[in-house]
Formats: sequence, C-alpha cells, structure tokens
Amino acid sequence: MTRNVGNIDRVIRVIIGVALLSLLFVLEGNLRWIGLIGLVPLLTALVGNCPLYSLVGLSTCPLRTRSSK
Repeated sequence: MTRNVGNIDRVIRVIIGVALLSLLFVLEGNLRWIGLIGLVPLLTALVGNCPLYSLVGLSTCPLRTRSSK
C-alpha cells in the first residue's frame, strides 16, 4: 500500500473524524449512530492511504525523489 494522503489532508481527516464521532455523545436516539462514520476518516488518516483516492488516481502526498549515487 503506497501512501496517498498528505499531512494536511491527514489533519483535516482527524478533525472531521473526531467531530463525527462526537455525534455519538451529542445526539439522542438512532440518529446518533451516524457518528460511527467518523471512523472512516480516522482510519484513513492513521494508515495514510485512502482507497477512494487510489481508485480515482489522486494523491495529496508530496512526491519523493530518489537521490542518485
């Protein structure tokens, strides 16, 4: 698995993930379980790879160049 999620994208995903998970504690009834969707951006930020980005061919990760010897 190659990394395709850059650092800024990862921070944004963590913020969104935590905000969605907070719905578990803020909302009442069955609607609160929507907050579990927050696990998806948290996991993709943790792993550094987004499967949707891979399908589309997108990457927010900066290119790494090899140094020649």
